[in-house]
Amino acid sequence: MKIIICFGGIGSDYRPNMIFPATLSGILRGKEIRLDMLKQFRKAARFGVIPVMLIPVALGALGAFVWNGAFNVWLFLLTLVGAAAAHLFSNMINDLWDYKSGTDTAAKETVDAVSTNSGFLTNGIWSVHKFAAITWGLFAVAAVCGIVLAVCSGIWAFIFGALGGLIAYFYVAPPLKFGYRGKGYSEIAILLSFGVLPVMGSYYVQTSHLDLRALLLSLPIGLLTTLVLFNHHFLHWQADRQAGKRTLVVVWGERRALAFSRFLLLLAAVSLVVSVIAGALPVYGLLALPAMLPLVQVYGKLKPSNASRAYLPLMGASLKSTKLSGLVMIVCLFIQGLI
Repeated sequence: MKIIICFGGIGSDYRPNMIFPATLSGILRGKEIRLDMLKQFRKAARFGVIPVMLIPVALGALGAFVWNGAFNVWLFLLTLVGAAAAHLFSNMINDLWDYKSGTDTAAKETVDAVSTNSGFLTNGIWSVHKFAAITWGLFAVAAVCGIVLAVCSGIWAFIFGALGGLIAYFYVAPPLKFGYRGKGYSEIAILLSFGVLPVMGSYYVQTSHLDLRALLLSLPIGLLTTLVLFNHHFLHWQADRQAGKRTLVVVWGERRALAFSRFLLLLAAVSLVVSVIAGALPVYGLLALPAMLPLVQVYGKLKPSNASRAYLPLMGASLKSTKLSGLVMIVCLFIQGLI
């Protein structure tokens, strides 16, 4: 007679040593898939540039802490999540509309152009349907955060968020297409979206009122971020011209656009000094000025006309100066709040 031992012993038909490795393999495989999906999402949404949104949010909240002694950590975290989702939505909705308009395809096919999109649509990594679904999922997260913050702090929290969402969508979406008009609308939109709105919105969430100092505090970081977005147009301005995307670089040409790029940096430096004079930053906030020097060094190496790849160091310096200047401002405000 054959004896079957249900829990697996000598002479049993049960083979745990065969089942457990298979189960473990399945768990590890599932983990690998999830990590790959997360990695793909980070690339598709261009997660690496998220500091340019989180820094102004932190500045606004620190302003509330320093000037009013107000700081609610849960409201701050919710603001960070909402702002981050809105920024990633902005990145992806821009890719979606640039792909539909043919701008990204033109950048891929133009020999000298340096493509700045994620490549998930132009290379067929994701379908348009999947890309759009995740894009609007991010918008939903940002909208929910905005509604909750409006309930907790006041209607202006929702208004600031709604304005940011409208600017993000219509930057390249019809019928407004800020980025296609070449009249400075896109630069104003970026200054608002990555400077004025997140700083003043974050400040308002903590205090439920507005302050001129928050507006002044938003200008240096907002202008530096505007400079990042402006300088990235140099990488593919010929492709933009072919696709009918009239950025200021396309309209003005390299020489005049480079002069304006330098002017934006000067404006950022001047606005930082004004913020210190007006009391929005402590005097040691001027330490953020040396953080802008990498840009000055790169400008000195550029000619009136350059190959697209010659502007990669300018983009790198723009991001470096923006993040470093913003972090210095954050540290200075934090120290002021403690002493």
